[in-house]
Amino acid sequence: MADAEVSVVLSDDATVHALNRRYRGKDRPTDVLSFSQREPAAEGPPLPEVPGLPPVLGDVILSVVAASRQKAAHGVTLEEELALLTVHGILHLLGYEDETEAGAQRMRLREQAILQG
Repeated sequence: MADAEVSVVLSDDATVHALNRRYRGKDRPTDVLSFSQREPAAEGPPLPEVPGLPPVLGDVILSVVAASRQKAAHGVTLEEELALLTVHGILHLLGYEDETEAGAQRMRLREQAILQG
């Protein structure tokens, strides 16, 4: 996909925790959440394609608080950690998964390739 629209929201642990609990059934904070707008919602039709505009992939919600905690463990700056989380979230919108070891490895390799660009 050459062009697409993604919204990125910089948030905090409490907000991401609430979203994770409500939409994923996981009662804990996380560093990044992705919400696809390409997959039809159970309660309605998918968003229509608008001629002349790029398709809307979805939303990436980042916890800046989590990124700030994680940056030291990863030996990077806050900006670098946020870049990684943003790429990670967008890859989820593109269909990558990290629930399996093979999927996580594929995702890590793609993240590295994008960030080293």
